[in-house]
Amino acid sequence: MAKALKQRVESLGMEDKIFNVIVPKEKKIKIKNGKRKTIEEKIYPGYVLVEMIVTDDSWYVVRNTPNVTGFVGAGTTPVPVSVEEIETLKKRIAGDEPHFKIEAKPGDLVKIIDGPFKDFDGKVSEVDEERGKVKVLVNMFGRDTPVELDSLQIKKL
Repeated sequence: MAKALKQRVESLGMEDKIFNVIVPKEKKIKIKNGKRKTIEEKIYPGYVLVEMIVTDDSWYVVRNTPNVTGFVGAGTTPVPVSVEEIETLKKRIAGDEPHFKIEAKPGDLVKIIDGPFKDFDGKVSEVDEERGKVKVLVNMFGRDTPVELDSLQIKKL
């Protein structure tokens, strides 16, 4: 949708009224097939932000772009997003490398949701924020066994 809008703006010569089309995305870390991958994920799926001067012509171009179905706001004209919201979004988009958000701390009870120890319960013994790893004590055969896991492989109970 954003690409179609950018092409329409160029083909209709509306660069003087429609300045910027943004699909807000941020980098996130996901685990797929046991491997950690950095992916780009849309912050607001299905939404496109358009920086423009609203005139009848520019509004017509945006409104009649294929796959544009509606707008945020009441009635027929869109509501502008505040400058503070845009600045916050730009900071979020500009983030180079995603940071680990480990919500568990030593002593917390967790459930392992991925990997060879899936569905086991354990207790967090160490947290390595820098690497995004946690060491969990899993009870196997009557003993607590330390297992190093990725922070995305556990869920806090």
